[in-house]
Amino acid sequence: MTAVAADVLAFDRAHLWHPYTSMTEPTPVRLVTGASGARLRLGDVYDGREVVDGMSSWWSAIHGYRHPVLDAALREQAAEFSHVMFGGLTHAPAVELGSRLVAMTPEPLERVFLADSGSVSVEVAMKMVLQYQRGVGRPDRTRMLTVLGGYHGDTFDCMSVTDPVGGMHAMWQGLLPQQVFSPQPPAAAAPDADIAQWATTLRHVADQHHHELAGIIVEPLLQGAGGMWPYPPACLQVLREVADEHGLLLVFDEIATGFGRTGHLFVSELVTPDILCVGKALTGGYLTLAAVLTTDAVARGISASESGVVMHGPTFMGNPLACAVASASIDVLLGQDWAATVGHIGDRLSSGLAPLRDLPGVRDVRTLGAVGVVQLDHDVDVVAATEAAIEAGVWLRPFRDLVYAMPPYVISDDELDTLVAGIGAAVRAG
Repeated sequence: MTAVAADVLAFDRAHLWHPYTSMTEPTPVRLVTGASGARLRLGDVYDGREVVDGMSSWWSAIHGYRHPVLDAALREQAAEFSHVMFGGLTHAPAVELGSRLVAMTPEPLERVFLADSGSVSVEVAMKMVLQYQRGVGRPDRTRMLTVLGGYHGDTFDCMSVTDPVGGMHAMWQGLLPQQVFSPQPPAAAAPDADIAQWATTLRHVADQHHHELAGIIVEPLLQGAGGMWPYPPACLQVLREVADEHGLLLVFDEIATGFGRTGHLFVSELVTPDILCVGKALTGGYLTLAAVLTTDAVARGISASESGVVMHGPTFMGNPLACAVASASIDVLLGQDWAATVGHIGDRLSSGLAPLRDLPGVRDVRTLGAVGVVQLDHDVDVVAATEAAIEAGVWLRPFRDLVYAMPPYVISDDELDTLVAGIGAAVRAG
């Protein structure tokens, strides 16, 4: 290890917090010195070793790293201006991105709010739901209905609709807004009888609380950080029907599922929500940006509330650099047969991971789109599993009882084979 790398890691360990990591007893971090395509280059003790990124930098870098089109978009916009306030001003990158988002999402979603991050977009969406209900004369409707097993972000309102028991925010119960929870949807391959039973329970919960409910929020088709849990598309139609029956707004959090990850460009193609949140892969992982799309009816309801405006306005709302690279990322995605690419990744993950079902300690193996998951019957030893994966040439970030991958779409077949082997190594070590 060079002296420079040692100094970097020493300062990091002494001063920098990492996500969900102790400041006083931190787990190891690895020094990234470069990245290209689907690979990360590691420094420090790994001395320039390249590993396949199985995480797409938390599901965002769908085109991998140093993509020439995205790099060019950043350079060209930076040569003009990098940022300008969005209050009272506008610019071409924001307008161009908005037009792309409206064109590629279901037709009723035509109003666009550009947010800083996924969590902020969910906060804005929930605020919109409450303001809409005030605008249509139902100010007593202040609670959200959601399902167990979900995850929607780390800010306070987002935490309130995240699973209150099995989720990572249980310590905040009592301080968070009290939302209404219904059971987790059944597994993706569940029989019709299980779906019907789930629907009956959901309808019962909605009937009990309809007078105080403002909206419904879920991650459609795949619950992400709550457990990588895929569920049947039929559940989405039930949610739509319940929302319509009780005058609720339906919010789909597609921050993780959007831009092709599940095999659908957006799951909202199957059932259209009133409000859609997108983020993560929006900029191809280059910069933080998210968006909230609503129908015209939602916008009009909000305008009828006492403020007349959405009470939210981030400093970096509509950042030109982020908007420019997001438009470039969308163009790259739609300029290829992304569905075939995602399907191919999914097929290779499915066949490659299937033999892991027979390993001791493995509870389940499942795939959906370009997502592969191995669920254990115990919590993963994250440190051991991560190191085993790196030794096999792969970067993974297991959590709870899950070893999983959401690789960049640019991953090659050889890299996919390496990724599958790395997941196997992590499972055996964890």
